[in-house]
Amino acid sequence: MVSKADIKYIMGEIPLTAEVYWYLFQHGKPITKGFSLRRVEKWLPKWCEQAEFAYQQNQSKSQKKRRVWIFCTLRYWIEHATLLSLTLNGLGHHVLFTYLPYASWNRAIHRFDLRRHRTYAQSVFRPASSLLHPTSLLEVKPISSRLIPDEIVEAIREVSLRDTQYTLQIEDVDTDNENSASGRLYKLRLLRNTQAAAATLAWFQSMEPNERPEVLITPNGSILEMGVVYQVARFLGIPIVTYEFGEQRGRIWLAQNSEVMLQETDDLWEAKKGKPLTESEWDQIRSLYVSRQNGSLWENFSRLWQGQPSQGGQKALKDLGLDSRPIVLLAANVIGDSLTLGRQIFTKNMTEWLEGSVKFFASRPEVQFIVRIHPGERYLKGPSVAQVIRKALPDVPPHIHLVEAPEPVNTYDLVEIADLGLAYTTTVGMEMAMSGVPVLVGGKTHYRGKGFTIDPTSWDDYYQILERVLTDPRKNRLTREQVENAWRYAYRFFFNYPCPFPWHLLNFWNELDTWPMERVLSPEGQTQFGDTFRFLANHSREW
Repeated sequence: MVSKADIKYIMGEIPLTAEVYWYLFQHGKPITKGFSLRRVEKWLPKWCEQAEFAYQQNQSKSQKKRRVWIFCTLRYWIEHATLLSLTLNGLGHHVLFTYLPYASWNRAIHRFDLRRHRTYAQSVFRPASSLLHPTSLLEVKPISSRLIPDEIVEAIREVSLRDTQYTLQIEDVDTDNENSASGRLYKLRLLRNTQAAAATLAWFQSMEPNERPEVLITPNGSILEMGVVYQVARFLGIPIVTYEFGEQRGRIWLAQNSEVMLQETDDLWEAKKGKPLTESEWDQIRSLYVSRQNGSLWENFSRLWQGQPSQGGQKALKDLGLDSRPIVLLAANVIGDSLTLGRQIFTKNMTEWLEGSVKFFASRPEVQFIVRIHPGERYLKGPSVAQVIRKALPDVPPHIHLVEAPEPVNTYDLVEIADLGLAYTTTVGMEMAMSGVPVLVGGKTHYRGKGFTIDPTSWDDYYQILERVLTDPRKNRLTREQVENAWRYAYRFFFNYPCPFPWHLLNFWNELDTWPMERVLSPEGQTQFGDTFRFLANHSREW
């Protein structure tokens, strides 16, 4: 008996079957809720009208306009990037909008259904044809996978591995075992990413030299097809801008010719490190730090950092049964978090760093070792740091204390009593330095190398520094100058690194009420956001 899946497979391979089916039976409708572009369809005519009017106004201005290529995938990024594309068009840029019409990055889809997604998306974007030249990469005949350059093939493998790690919140992936969950997902991601690279190369090769984009703008740039297209553009020598959204409403992270999630702040710090904070800036960063300590929201930040308000270090000492011996605090990231993947310096990954650290302290009962497991683990399905530690140490000695994710312990109370801190990439490492606690940084994080952390470069270096500091940890407290540097850096990271931006990914449909495109394109909007849109178009960012 022929199954429905078999029929879909057969029809998916026959030209025009999916397209005809959609036009006859689903015309004007999305195939699934996961890929519904109804809101884009509703707003697009108005956006196009506003963008076209603004484009005519901006053509006479002297600022250099660019051929901008925007790529994204998944419904929510496509929605947001459509608005971004038309805004950049309204500012006078020539925009090429490309996308892949996937509803999910981790579930396979029949070619028959995917072609219907493509046809549906084409119908939605038709009003923007003359402004954005919207193109699904599914429309492009890809080059043979055998013709993909070796450098890109290796990059595809790395991105596919990262996709799998991030999705499953794991670090060890069984890439060769298709019977394992990680092996199956890796195979799917490898296939999708290879297809995206082959189509992108073919699309670029089909262009005349004077039509080729001068900059690629893509979300994230580290994962999924967006990460692969980033790698292809880099290989082709096309300048790239990547962007993402953090916890601040009204702000965007962006990076020029870099993956934005690397949070590279060297240029910012070089320009700003010698500049003292004003009194109002000090008030801002102090107020933010207090809110983080107390687990309360602050201004435009949308995340609660602690589930338990600060109750003081003395209570933490009592609750954990700690005594006068030195205290070392390891603040863990979530395993598989995007801010940990690919951040290794002298370890294979964060898991290896955790294992090596707890084994080091297991034989040192003269020190009290606290592992604070990230409170965010409560909301994720991946393995816990606690599992990693108990596997490394089946019998956890009494001088090692695991503070698990749901425990009502405030991390900042632990910082208050710590004599030494260990961090991989978590922001808590920076905040320990702000409290005067010496911090060893094990991973490639944005605050490493800024003058207020200890930055080992090998396991030998790491262990030697630990031995030295533990002889008298209190003598290694940070100097006043180092503490002030940590505070100044924290201000620059939280308030100078993000750029003002009208539409946060998570809430932009509501934010359109306050900042409709027409207002953003107006002199008022450009006074507030104009620099950000110039940076997105790869005009040099001056700190």
